[in-house]
Amino acid sequence: MKKNIDFLVVGSGFYGCVIAERIASVLKKNVLIVDKRDHIGGNCFSEIDKTTKIEYHKYGTHIFHTSNQKVWNYINKFTNFNGYRHQVISHYNNKKYQMPINLETINNYYQKDFSPREAEVFIKKKTVKFQKTNYKNFEEKAKSQIGNDLYNAFIKEYTEKQWGKNPKNLPSNIFNRLPLRFNYNEDYFKNCIWQGIPIDGYTRVFENLIDNKRISFQPLTEYNINNPIKPKYLTIYTGPIDKLFNYRYGKLSWRSLKFKNKIVQQEDFQGTSVINYPQLKYEFTRIHEPKHLHLERNYSKKSTLVIEEYPIINDEEPYYPINDNNNRAIHRLYKRDINKLKNFIIGGRLADYAYYDMDMTISAALVKFEYILKNFK
Repeated sequence: MKKNIDFLVVGSGFYGCVIAERIASVLKKNVLIVDKRDHIGGNCFSEIDKTTKIEYHKYGTHIFHTSNQKVWNYINKFTNFNGYRHQVISHYNNKKYQMPINLETINNYYQKDFSPREAEVFIKKKTVKFQKTNYKNFEEKAKSQIGNDLYNAFIKEYTEKQWGKNPKNLPSNIFNRLPLRFNYNEDYFKNCIWQGIPIDGYTRVFENLIDNKRISFQPLTEYNINNPIKPKYLTIYTGPIDKLFNYRYGKLSWRSLKFKNKIVQQEDFQGTSVINYPQLKYEFTRIHEPKHLHLERNYSKKSTLVIEEYPIINDEEPYYPINDNNNRAIHRLYKRDINKLKNFIIGGRLADYAYYDMDMTISAALVKFEYILKNFK
């Protein structure tokens, strides 16, 4: 550990590492990054499977996608991306369908041959009785967009598994991430100009971000606000905000994930990187096959790595915030207490209790650095 710590960053995901890189490169100050895990990179960490030599994302498939020119220019200083474009398939009643729901999904499910306009008119008839001015929950919003049939087939039970709740008890805004298309575009992130997977994997990106003599990384370190590491200028905290205060206002609700890795002795198990399994008869929600993320690599044709994803409750490994009214109220109480701390700021997915994509996290970190630049020169 450096004797003189100018800035302390708690958490080594994109938010923490980007801020650390900027502080070290621009302000020329010493930064210590601490993380409770034994590795850098947060949930974006990637590693090589020892048996198949396939690189995989330990905490679920991460596809970098953005239309933010500033973010794209920044991250390309630390990696190059391959040309991967994300496509998702849903396995329902022993058939495969495109996700998000598009013209192909609609035609295959209803056994029709609609044109885009015909499909739009057809779905409108299916949804008109569900239209409201305000939607009280996830199910109401979903049915107003795609109707009862498609909702029950592809969304309802998947959502129950993913969130561990009846969709009627989830906020309506969760459905906003699920688009509906009346064309054959299969690109999951079609509105993003740039997509891809880092050529050398995500972990290498983080290693490049902190490759500066002014940055030190200390893994397996739990941060404790009552007995903190004290930097000269500022602490940037990116961990769970409720844990920081020992849950004084209660725990924020999260969903987490566990993964089961399997080696299959064949070249290609499912033909794509991710397939959804929306029905409750499958305990897992998705199967990942990470060799499809790096088609530029010469992986073995004798075996492949397959990863089943299971949603769980695990306070120690939070993934998805259940951002309902009660949890937002609790989060506001914690933020109020954060504002009372001197030379202490927060940011990132866990601290903000928000679902951020990677580009959003990087953008937020760059904005926060501008604040730091103005106030801690």
